[in-house]
Amino acid sequence: MTDMSVPYAWADHPLISARRAVFLGSPMHLLTMEETLRLAIEAMTERKPLHHTVVNVAKLVTMQTDEELRRDVTEADLINVDGMGIVWGARMFGITIPERVAGVDIMERLLALCARRGFRPFLLGAEPRVLESVLRRLENEFPVLEIAGFCDGYFPPEAENEVVTKINAAHADCLFVAMPTPRKERFLHRHRNELDVPFVMGVGGSFDVYGGKVKRAPEWMQRAGLEWAFRIWQEPRRLWRRYYTTNKAYIRLLWTNWRQRSRR
Repeated sequence: MTDMSVPYAWADHPLISARRAVFLGSPMHLLTMEETLRLAIEAMTERKPLHHTVVNVAKLVTMQTDEELRRDVTEADLINVDGMGIVWGARMFGITIPERVAGVDIMERLLALCARRGFRPFLLGAEPRVLESVLRRLENEFPVLEIAGFCDGYFPPEAENEVVTKINAAHADCLFVAMPTPRKERFLHRHRNELDVPFVMGVGGSFDVYGGKVKRAPEWMQRAGLEWAFRIWQEPRRLWRRYYTTNKAYIRLLWTNWRQRSRR
């Protein structure tokens, strides 16, 4: 087993150390998709543990009051920006983010890379039927891809150690955790030093998208930062209040910090 108790010094990696910024209290790395994939490949090739996460508007807002989530995110090795709202908001404070690097896009690109390079992913999370759909799609699109293992996300808290044991026994090269925030962040933080997987990342609802349960917004809406509107259109009763509350809090947060900065 790789010794995960001594984390690889990613903070000193030239690419990561040179691209680190802090926005509204959250560190993030101003990387492109290609640079992010390069780091993931390095981690898997050299078996150097790399804990990856992303920040979006909802997570950034929640981090203002949820100390555990803030800890879980800020202690990750690599933090990408997944949200045009953050890209635009950061520009107000002089932080230039080269591009939005969405978690679902990273996952899809990495799965294709795994198929080409022989890396073995472990899939954790989502409903059993969604996970089955993901596995079927992978089998159709990447027949040569070897799945190290899989487990749906509907297991009780007391079974977490068994799940970690199953993951470690699979000797996977990467782990995708498809659970909602903050469950995936807490899971990865709790077991970070136990997981014998070099590259781990939380992917939230990405299995739902990849497995066809949820449709993703058209590219023009993604570029315009309107994915949230598309999600509300699909599930208005469940999501409208959540996005209204989150977006309102984010605008207030930007305004408050902008005024404080202007008074200095």
